[in-house]
Amino acid sequence: SSGINAEWPLRPGLKADNNRLTSAALPQMPYLQRASFQNNGITTTEGISHPLLEVLNLNNNKITEAKFDGEALKKLSVLELRGNQLTSTAGLGLPKLQRLYLGENLLTQLSDLEKCVSLKILHLRGDGETTNQLESLDGFSKNMVALQYLNLRGTKISALKPEIKKIKCLPMLRGLILKDTPVSKEEEYRIEVIMNIRNLERLDKDIFTDEERQEAQEVNT
Repeated sequence: SSGINAEWPLRPGLKADNNRLTSAALPQMPYLQRASFQNNGITTTEGISHPLLEVLNLNNNKITEAKFDGEALKKLSVLELRGNQLTSTAGLGLPKLQRLYLGENLLTQLSDLEKCVSLKILHLRGDGETTNQLESLDGFSKNMVALQYLNLRGTKISALKPEIKKIKCLPMLRGLILKDTPVSKEEEYRIEVIMNIRNLERLDKDIFTDEERQEAQEVNT
């Protein structure tokens, strides 16, 4: 067993799913690149500080607040936090993060996103009933220069015109999901979206047609 213990800090991967862990804190593992702690009872993200960690999975735990040390997680690019109890994105402003999955939380507020300058994919999906009851898109920033895909399915976005203007600032946005939200039931919903976000290619996975772009152009002139 002494040999296993000696090698423990040198592992590049760690899988600790389906246990009864209440914390993911470990002594620093200098070579750890991928770690998974799915389906535990973890309540805090404190104490995760592995300098080469790139992929971290904390899905289906009991985390209510995100506290990550950006200095200690300089390589973290994929973070999965689906199915937790987060009410805000505070603490998730990690500059190297490229993919962030926050579906089925209890989100009502977006903050710290202006620090996510490398983020390409952001999942904020709710179930239309109890999870991710976002009503406002306050919190998006022009600093999010890499964001290409945004999933807001099943959230409570209900005021199309004022809210869609809040994501006009995202220069690289190409795919947007608003399915199963109150705004998706509005007449001229697709035209209103493309009028505001001209660089968008897909809405709810359907590519914008030339006819839709033409109609939006005519409405705008």
